[in-house]
Amino acid sequence: MSELVFEPAVRQLEMLQAREISVTELAEAHVAQIERLNPKLNVFADFDAERMRSQARAMDAAPVDARGTLHGLPVTVKSSIASAGYKCEIGSLNHKGEIPHEDAVVVARLRAAGALILGTTNCPEFLMAYETDNLLHGQTRNPWDMERTPGGSSGGESAAIAAGMSAAGLGSDSGGSVRVPAHFTGICSLKPTPGRIPGRGHLPPCVGPFSTLGAIGPMARTMADVELMFRTLSGQDDADPASAPVALRDLSLDELRGHRIGFFEDDGRTPVTAETRASVRKAAAALRDAGFCVEPFRPSTLESLRKLWWTFFVQCGAMFYEPEVRGGRGRLSPIFREFLAIAERTGPLTATELLNAWAEMDLLRSKTLEEMREYPVLLCPVASLPAWRHGEREWTIEGQKVEYLDAVRFTQWFNTLGAPAAVVPVGRSPEALPIGVQIVARPFEDEVALGIAAVVDRAFGYRAPGMAAGA
Repeated sequence: MSELVFEPAVRQLEMLQAREISVTELAEAHVAQIERLNPKLNVFADFDAERMRSQARAMDAAPVDARGTLHGLPVTVKSSIASAGYKCEIGSLNHKGEIPHEDAVVVARLRAAGALILGTTNCPEFLMAYETDNLLHGQTRNPWDMERTPGGSSGGESAAIAAGMSAAGLGSDSGGSVRVPAHFTGICSLKPTPGRIPGRGHLPPCVGPFSTLGAIGPMARTMADVELMFRTLSGQDDADPASAPVALRDLSLDELRGHRIGFFEDDGRTPVTAETRASVRKAAAALRDAGFCVEPFRPSTLESLRKLWWTFFVQCGAMFYEPEVRGGRGRLSPIFREFLAIAERTGPLTATELLNAWAEMDLLRSKTLEEMREYPVLLCPVASLPAWRHGEREWTIEGQKVEYLDAVRFTQWFNTLGAPAAVVPVGRSPEALPIGVQIVARPFEDEVALGIAAVVDRAFGYRAPGMAAGA
């Protein structure tokens, strides 16, 4: 039964549908894995084994004709996505014990599809870090090396899935928060086009510039599982102004091959490790072997996109949170105080600066999309390096100093662009840490990113961390 938890979600569903295993048996396998590993990894913000067992028994008793696409699949949800009956505290003492009464739209869709929600997963306070740590639940650790972070802000989610404690789940991403954790823990993820998976019910709301930057995205061990989650949960939410009525598309391999792919190993400013470069080249070679045209190409707008991301995520983010944290900094986690200190070095935006930045974002997105006409798909790194040790904030790579937020700039560009971006594990560092690559498509072309990422995933794919597999 211990090996069952590492099966892809699509395989677990096949076994459930064929009655090879019951929902209760599958749930018990996950309970055993959680009880063995969660004390070491600390991934959950809310988990109750008896609650889950009760739900599993009810699912086993449900009529066959009432069972949805995900019937009985054990999944987790980041604790910043409203899940009725579960703690969703955004990693903050300010929200300790908060339990929503209503589901986010995407969680309601999970339940309607029959998913078995295991619990909610840990995140950094207010989501503003690439590590998962807070004063409320503490530090989440990476199953590949517990001295290292699984990333943030969806770090609890990525660690749970990588370690076989969850078959799949939901994170959210305004600056790489489903992609960096996937890269750090050796799993797959998708930051969709904002609104393709509805964002209503995210905590805090994805409003203002975050309606472009932010998206709720699926995470799993294979791209087939990520695509299953995307297809099950996507679709317009007519009360969400960012959610467009875009129909799902089925693309053949030949249709996918019609998209030229531009690849680059760095942005010309920030170096990456040799193994990261090699991973991008391996992914490019695998796509060429599969019949794709893959050529060197790098948009000229990357640094401008990154500067605008900084304006909106760092400066606007701090301005959004200022009323909540005013007068209460003693209750804030060190990791969130670190974010505030970074923001304060830049200072708040004036009204004119904000207006000009918002206008510039539209112009810059247009220029980038013009440049991507020849190469509508991009292949590039996720970060300069694999998972770092808890608290590390500076590294020397190729003889150059790389600082904290610069090391993950490779994801930030595509939040400003509002583009779908998938992550697939490809390589390994000298310490045997996973290294992912990023496949990016034009806005609303999520199925293209998913389809091409799946080709890469079939060539490389998930491996279980030794401690999670019992080694």
